[in-house]
Amino acid sequence: MNDGAPNGADINRIILELSCDALGSAMVVCGRDDTILFASRTMLQYFPVPSEMLLPGTRLRDFLGAVYDTGVRPGTVPENSRRRTNREDWIAEHMALHWRERYENVERAGRTRWVSMRKRRLSNGIGILSITDVSDQRKRDEQLQTDLERVELTEEILDVQPNPICVKDRNLNYIAVNKAFCLIHDLSQDAILGRSAWDLVDSELAERFEHSDRRVLETGKPHSEAEHIVRADGSDLWVLTRKYRVGMPGRHFVVTCMSDVTDIAGWYNGSEDGSAPSGGLQINDYSIFAPAQNFYDPFRALNVQQLVEAGSMIETLPARGLRVLLASADRLTEDRLVARLRGSGLEACAVRNLDELTAFGMAAESAGVKLDILLLDGAFPDGQHIPGAWRNCPVVTVESDQDAAAVLTEVFRVCAERPQASPLLQSDWSISFEDEGTASVPVSQVDVLVAEDNQINQFVFTQILEGLGVSHRIAANGREAVELWHELQPALVLMDVSMPVMNGFDATVAIRTAEKARNDRTPIIAVTAQALDIDLEQCKRSGMDDHIMKPVSPDMIEAVLRKFMPVMAMRTAG
Repeated sequence: MNDGAPNGADINRIILELSCDALGSAMVVCGRDDTILFASRTMLQYFPVPSEMLLPGTRLRDFLGAVYDTGVRPGTVPENSRRRTNREDWIAEHMALHWRERYENVERAGRTRWVSMRKRRLSNGIGILSITDVSDQRKRDEQLQTDLERVELTEEILDVQPNPICVKDRNLNYIAVNKAFCLIHDLSQDAILGRSAWDLVDSELAERFEHSDRRVLETGKPHSEAEHIVRADGSDLWVLTRKYRVGMPGRHFVVTCMSDVTDIAGWYNGSEDGSAPSGGLQINDYSIFAPAQNFYDPFRALNVQQLVEAGSMIETLPARGLRVLLASADRLTEDRLVARLRGSGLEACAVRNLDELTAFGMAAESAGVKLDILLLDGAFPDGQHIPGAWRNCPVVTVESDQDAAAVLTEVFRVCAERPQASPLLQSDWSISFEDEGTASVPVSQVDVLVAEDNQINQFVFTQILEGLGVSHRIAANGREAVELWHELQPALVLMDVSMPVMNGFDATVAIRTAEKARNDRTPIIAVTAQALDIDLEQCKRSGMDDHIMKPVSPDMIEAVLRKFMPVMAMRTAG
């Protein structure tokens, strides 16, 4: 007997095994009678079938059935698919594929795995199946496709923007521009991409652009300025240009967005007749701006810790309408601080030099209008000549880069330390504390009575209710709440359940008892810091109509008004 053939067969089997291990693939070789002649051990890494299913002589049908039973099989359908193939149909389908002369496909095997299947039927009837894991490649392809779709979507969004937008790389070459930017230069995107500002505008402008671009790249600080642009067709374009740095370290880009304000801008560097101040973009008509959503919350913007550290400041906190004058020659400081003061309910305006300040003081004195505080910019011209108490009002020095919230806190602190508040404002102030006398307020002017002993929470309620335009009074304990209810007859009571002297439950019982003689009922809403079942049950037993949780918010109070005071809710919303 010749032993060469068996030894050669073993060598071929070993070579096939090593090849499959090296290539990270699996292989099955079948004869013309559909029995396995060779199956690599790596097949178990793809399909956890019993090892005896890989032995030579095993029927291909039995091997496919074992693969199906594992659940990790080629052609696995997604979980949300309605198509389901039974065992026999799946085996018959793959037996038919095995007899094709050539078949290649990438199929899902299990939930997260993808395999590449290559089948060949040789002329002598032998069939070869090769399987390779392509899950990582599949994920990369899907990610690439997702990135391409995202890029296309971003480009479409940028192209429909009316404002010119461009992106520059670290070499300050244009790598992305939208259609609005191309229209300025009357050039196509291909004519702009890859070039720099030196190729598109004159050298003086290019140098200025590059200077601001470099500063944004190096510092990461945004840059903004008002610019007058002359388009390629000769028309004027007034824009507010903003530049930002984006990207990762070592791969930064500069994004430039030009906000077109041509329709509302009147001039730049002053009006033609010289009546308007120079040095900024002016607006023709502020009334063209329609009121939109107000995202400003004055209490959230305040530094509460500073309020607490101010001692008794909150007890004498000024009401809305405090008159504040800002003296600053810096237009940006003026716009920022005046907008913040007005947003907090104060009456604020500004002057830019000593002559304007003197003229303003004389006009206010002749009109009988008394200022409460003068905010003096540290860089104000001739500011050293302004006395510490200018026209009998305190002077507070501020810096141009000072935080607006800190300025507002300082205004409140100075107002609290004044020996006597403005008579006009004193009558408007509606917070009442335990030691204060309760002024008589007409019933029709008080919509909500708030019973709250904590001074910080009193301030929160005041800011919210004043922001909603709702008249109110504050009671510092339950007994005072009952007395104010008798006096004011409010339309709604917000009752803290935990207060000194008399708690909210006892105060509610006292109000409900008094109501029986009047045959009337005032909605009473419990304000509690916890929502334990026993508290809610006690609220119901005492006669409370509903409850809200601390910390309170404007949305929460507005929802209560809408539910129990629909007429008031319509008035505040309108």
